[in-house]
Amino acid sequence: MSDLKTCFKKVDYDLAGLLHYVEIGDVGLPDIQRPFVWSNAKVRDLFDSMYRGFPVGYLLFWENAASAGAKHIGTGGKQHAVPSRLIVDGQQRLTSLYAVFRGKKVLDAEYQERVIEVAFCPREGKFEVADAAIRKDPEWIPNISALWSTGHSSYKTINAFIKSLEAAKGPISEDDAERISHNLDRLFDLQKYPFTVLEIAPTVDEEQVADIFVRINSEGVRLNQADFILTLMSVFWEDGRTALEHFCREARRVPGPGAAASSFNRFLEPDPDQLLRVGVAYGFLRGRLKSVYQVLRGKDLETGQFSPERREQQFGVLRDAHEEVLDLTNWHQFFSCLIGAGFRSHEMISSQTSVIYAYAFYLFGRKRFGVPEHTLQRLIGRWFYAATLTGRYSSSPESAMDGDLNHIKGVNDATGFCTLLENIMASELTNDFWSVTLPSNLDSSSARNPELFAYIAAQNLLSAPVLFSHKKVSDLLDPAIKSKKKALERHHLFPRAWLERQGITDLKQVNQMANFALLEWPENIDISDDSPAAYVPKIRDRYLDVKPLSDGPSREVEWKHMHSLNALPDNWQDLTYEAFLHQRRSLMAVIIRQGFERLQ
Repeated sequence: MSDLKTCFKKVDYDLAGLLHYVEIGDVGLPDIQRPFVWSNAKVRDLFDSMYRGFPVGYLLFWENAASAGAKHIGTGGKQHAVPSRLIVDGQQRLTSLYAVFRGKKVLDAEYQERVIEVAFCPREGKFEVADAAIRKDPEWIPNISALWSTGHSSYKTINAFIKSLEAAKGPISEDDAERISHNLDRLFDLQKYPFTVLEIAPTVDEEQVADIFVRINSEGVRLNQADFILTLMSVFWEDGRTALEHFCREARRVPGPGAAASSFNRFLEPDPDQLLRVGVAYGFLRGRLKSVYQVLRGKDLETGQFSPERREQQFGVLRDAHEEVLDLTNWHQFFSCLIGAGFRSHEMISSQTSVIYAYAFYLFGRKRFGVPEHTLQRLIGRWFYAATLTGRYSSSPESAMDGDLNHIKGVNDATGFCTLLENIMASELTNDFWSVTLPSNLDSSSARNPELFAYIAAQNLLSAPVLFSHKKVSDLLDPAIKSKKKALERHHLFPRAWLERQGITDLKQVNQMANFALLEWPENIDISDDSPAAYVPKIRDRYLDVKPLSDGPSREVEWKHMHSLNALPDNWQDLTYEAFLHQRRSLMAVIIRQGFERLQ
């Protein structure tokens, strides 16, 4: 006989009751969900549906037996330190309703406090997102939170609004006054809106809750192993979870003058689960999080038994790992590896996973094997360059990282670590890769192709001049420079309009990577839609007319050098488009290889 039984019960609430439980801290947000809220437009649509009397779905709560590891909605203290019910499904709705009805701030996806404002037009019974025009229009209540946060009765609020409207626009008819009163009363009555809540029993564990969530909520964020490890951190190591979130929050904030050191950088705005992966890789030498979740719960993977002592021991490993992961010196020294490899900012990053895993390898080299920093900088720069170029962590990243970490288990010292990474790179970046695979991969029109970013990184490493300019690519890609218009623009060497006149209209052909070069924007505008055969001789004459420096090479030599480092074939302007693309892909592959070898 099956021992399966229903693991939930149905409970009916009105909205006022739900908001009360949230406010006193009896209903809380579990850590297995990410703490972001809807856009104001989506909150507006929610209020409109409720106002019309439409159903807006049920809520799913989980009775909290663990007593720890849950977050409250909104900011500020709560009457109940530990919530007895956790929101599993419906967090966005309830958080949004709480924020509007109580006029409370909530934390958004960027860890910033945010106020949700929804406007209402009583004469029309219409909701809208408040803007400058609505805020000036007396027909609108620009923020409906004021209706409830003031504590005034509906009678007093309605009379005050009608008087304000008449003062601004003159007398209104009895019919309009009645319509306004009716619509505002209906808005006030949203506090009585009925909600059905399904409450999951406290005996159900996190994994079962996640399974329930996924089965009933096809539009929600699928819960993964990182979510559950973060939950365990909240239960058994709250300071660690808090430190992760603080680190991620600071990485999104540009520090002001005189500010203390922070995690802000030009490459990555990490999420807690990304840094968790670094800690797990460094601490447990595992790329897959699933087994680590069980280990952190205190499970012996051989016997299947759980013990508090084993759990505490494994959390000690995670604590030690995250001390290194969140160390600002380690963090910023790692990013200097990427800068040294020619990558200047997030705009040249095609895979955040490659960044995260490269950071784990940096920690291995610096902290576990004691590789000298000057050697490690070049090694990790090359490793990231190679991982990006080959798409090492693009598909099945956990499996690929697991394989790499298994190799590290056999390493004993700095020499062994360096040799391991060099051997892995050599096995991937063969002569066939450089001469056959890479040119083939450059046959793409993608604007975020990893090969394209590697090509630009190589130009930075080789001090390549901008095409038709004496300035360097690396100088004009400085992420610290902020202007209304980018200093460099991607320019069609064979202009699109000219190609279309030749009958080449397929954008995949027109926008080939090999048809682009970085130009200063004034030059880009001047070229317009002329053919290369028309515009190149004009630019060449102008370029050669400038006198060279007394101790420098001739302008003719500079012109050829500039073409070489921009991967342009001899007399490219006279080639057919198809021949040009074929030859330039091979030359771009040569530049990418030269950049990589510069890091040796």
